Amino acid sequence: MSTDVRKRSVTIAGHRTSFSLEDAFWTELQGIATRRDMAIAELVAEVDEGRDGNLSSALRLYVLGDLQERLEMAGDAGKLITGDIVND
Repeated sequence: MSTDVRKRSVTIAGHRTSFSLEDAFWTELQGIATRRDMAIAELVAEVDEGRDGNLSSALRLYVLGDLQERLEMAGDAGKLITGDIVND
């Protein structure tokens, strides 16, 4: 897996904006956009609207949050299949 950080540019709100992401984060971001049936620029604009700090960090945190959510959902699905749900 490449750890190279690459500069990316998209147009949001009528202007070009740039951010730097490693290839792995970029690939995951593209996958999220595909699953949500939206353009990458739309997804970046959504993250940009709600961010604190710089855009590159916000995008990395967004990808991390998406992966954590998917892992949690997969874990819950596995518990349903095996009957391991514990009532709190």
